[in-house]
Amino acid sequence: MQKKVTLVGAGLVGSLLSIYLAKRGYQVDLFERRSDMRKADISAGKSINLALSDRGWRGLEGVGIAGEIRKIAIPMYGRAIHHRDGSSAYQPYGKNDQAIYSVSRAGINMKLMDLAERQANVNIHFNERCTQIDRAGNRTVFENSETRKQTSIPSDLIFGSDGAFAASRLSMQLSADRFEYKQHYIEAGYKELNIPSGPNGSFLIEKNALHIWPRGNFMMIALPNFDGSFTCTLFFPFEGEKSFQALKTREDVHEFFKTEFPDALELMPTLAIDYFDNPTSSLVTVKCWPWTFDDKIALIGDAAHAIVPFFGQGMNCGFEDCVVLDKLIDKHQENWAHIFAEYQHLRKPDADAIADLAIANFVEMRDKTADPRFLLQKKIEARFNSKYPEKWIPLYSMVTYSPDIRYSEALKAGEKQEAIMQQIMQIPGIETKWDSQEVENKLLSLI
Repeated sequence: MQKKVTLVGAGLVGSLLSIYLAKRGYQVDLFERRSDMRKADISAGKSINLALSDRGWRGLEGVGIAGEIRKIAIPMYGRAIHHRDGSSAYQPYGKNDQAIYSVSRAGINMKLMDLAERQANVNIHFNERCTQIDRAGNRTVFENSETRKQTSIPSDLIFGSDGAFAASRLSMQLSADRFEYKQHYIEAGYKELNIPSGPNGSFLIEKNALHIWPRGNFMMIALPNFDGSFTCTLFFPFEGEKSFQALKTREDVHEFFKTEFPDALELMPTLAIDYFDNPTSSLVTVKCWPWTFDDKIALIGDAAHAIVPFFGQGMNCGFEDCVVLDKLIDKHQENWAHIFAEYQHLRKPDADAIADLAIANFVEMRDKTADPRFLLQKKIEARFNSKYPEKWIPLYSMVTYSPDIRYSEALKAGEKQEAIMQQIMQIPGIETKWDSQEVENKLLSLI
């Protein structure tokens, strides 16, 4: 008999998971709290463009849809660092044209919904808010936001894929004994801004780069869109001398940008309008345990492990959940008790690791990418990696371009390598002999 699956949340991970399960013959019903974004005007100001990297691509390739997503993705081969004085510098991400890919959150979500609905056994239901998961009957209760009608949906399996503030997780939190839950907000929030396209849809700054304006305890980034525009995100403290709280008028905003981001200001004719029209949003890390219940219910994606966006891995990590789950279905021959048990024990350490790495990378992006000593350290690492790729993979490459290395393994290896590099950076005169045999031998001896 065909197994029925209820998925709470038709976001990125829910939509992809529905395709994985549908291809295995499951009858999948996706319930989404929001209306169908494909039929509504997508308003700006509520999203961060996403960076799709190798772990995410592997998730898409697993169900044969990577080609469709490549049509809406722009490669970014490195960071373009913009200094206060208007000068800039370029830092390649990897080697041999390795790239991460800019995708619009709404754009990729709509495409994944389209691809999900191409499966004969996937149905998406909109305006349906999850109000409860009844564990005893393995039923999910939804309320339609337009009609207020309540529906109780029975199913064999239930997945909560409804994001950082998941109703599915809350239902488990209220019903499960010893459910552990922790959320942490960083002191900065974010606001979406815009650099429009130039004449005939041209790009006014480098198209194939992730642009960063690092300024110590705050920063702005910009990712390219197909129409020639850039989605900019200002990551900024909520309170303090330089903060969202401090910029009260259009004049305040203009003067602040004139001082801090002068080269960007020239390219942002709607800055003041965008700044005051677009919401200021918070950034949260969520960790919880367990992720599975009664061998029939599981949390996945942000519902299980929301992270801040500074390593560009939130979507990639969620897509990797789908890959791991799919492999476990084969391994355990659809014994869901075994699948769920191994799924949560495999993924929890990796989700915690990338959450911690994402917080650390915020400090790196806003503070260190403009620091000459940090850049020298990265040059030494890149040189050593090119000579001894089997001995040293930079942390960024482990996370972004090495999907066979688990996040938890990358975190451990990165900590060990950072301790070694701190010793290397103490070598007298390292600035002039960074590429010498002496430094190379010292690195070899420390590994």
